[in-house]
Amino acid sequence: MAVTRHFRVLYVQVLIGVALGVLVGALWPHVGASLKPLGDAFVSLIKMAVAPVIFCTVAGGIARMGDLKAFGRLGARTLFYFEVVSTVALVLGLVVGHLAHPGQGFNVDPATLDPKIGAEYAAKAAHSTGVVDYLLKLIPDTFVGAFTGGQLLQVLVIAVLTGFACTRMGEFGERVSDVLDGIAKLFFGIIAVIVKLAPIGAFGAMAFTIGKYGLGALVNLGALIGTFYLTSILFVLVVLGAIAALSGFSILKFVAYIREELLIVLGTSSSESVLPQIMLKLQRLGAGKTTTGLVIPTGYSFNLDGTNIYMTLATLFLAQATNTPLSWGQELSLLGIAMLTSKGASGVTGAGFITLAATLAVIPDLPIAALALLVGVDRFMSECRALTNLVGNGVATLVLAGWEGDLDREKLKAELDRGPDARLEPEPVLAAAEAD
Repeated sequence: MAVTRHFRVLYVQVLIGVALGVLVGALWPHVGASLKPLGDAFVSLIKMAVAPVIFCTVAGGIARMGDLKAFGRLGARTLFYFEVVSTVALVLGLVVGHLAHPGQGFNVDPATLDPKIGAEYAAKAAHSTGVVDYLLKLIPDTFVGAFTGGQLLQVLVIAVLTGFACTRMGEFGERVSDVLDGIAKLFFGIIAVIVKLAPIGAFGAMAFTIGKYGLGALVNLGALIGTFYLTSILFVLVVLGAIAALSGFSILKFVAYIREELLIVLGTSSSESVLPQIMLKLQRLGAGKTTTGLVIPTGYSFNLDGTNIYMTLATLFLAQATNTPLSWGQELSLLGIAMLTSKGASGVTGAGFITLAATLAVIPDLPIAALALLVGVDRFMSECRALTNLVGNGVATLVLAGWEGDLDREKLKAELDRGPDARLEPEPVLAAAEAD
């Protein structure tokens, strides 16, 4: 009976799905590679509901907030926090690359690599031009276009404008915010249904990864993969752990609390697949709706700690593997450019690889064709990037909520002590279901 009860828990089901995906991909590679649509479909279903959730949460939160100066202060503190922690992640990747030398001994001649692979990703990266263009892209062509285009920051912009408008409309604005709360509950209910499919999505995505790229790729570039995973774990436990401790909570308890979301991300290799659920979990931990609604979607573009570690570490790996010496000036340039290019990556699988191509453009001595070395294993590292990004944004939300006085610390302690909650539905939706 106890065993049956455990199998009903979502994170156990996802873990089984991941394990079966690895098994199918390893034993029947062609079958595993053909199961990619299962993972893609699950991520698409979640992304379908992400934009309405962010819009309703942020717009409704600002409408009820009233104090626009406080919201502006929260935004400024959020960006400051993101920049500081992201820089630490970039520097850590650089330092570990120098200490571990993961590319040493490869002695790869860039002339023997396929230049088309590097050129393909460099062309994709070239679409991200300057800062002005990036800022202009935050403004959607139409109000509805922000929702259909899948651009989270565009949705955030119109949500902020809507919230500000509601604060100026008195009683009518309050009624609008009530409607937005109701719509948010509806979409959270939809997500609660979709997330039941997470084990199937994780199975399909993991089977595809192993079936297409094979376990052999892990052996060939095991030094880089192992170094990256260990560096990311070090960042979470030491850097984020210290930040969490200073803010009054344990990083280990927090990681345990969001283990369902982490397993889904591990299976799908995309942190976007759990965006609505992590927002719910953070609110259960005592973070206010407004802070959660602003920090999480913004963090998905501006606070990608795992991606930052990957960019500097992978660049040093490629330099070492091709015996390309880098001067301190080039490494400092790499650091500066990475601070900008990393802001363009999203929680979608593969975005970190394209961002790496954009970063390599500032080091002409390092041939872009060297990217071909990473193509076979990037998917495995994409999972670690997404996991680290998710933990980093969760910690950021709790820390910033604490700074703003928007965190119920007693609730935070009680929830973390109680451990992870298997239910993903928001409390009002759950209560209504039980009443039926």
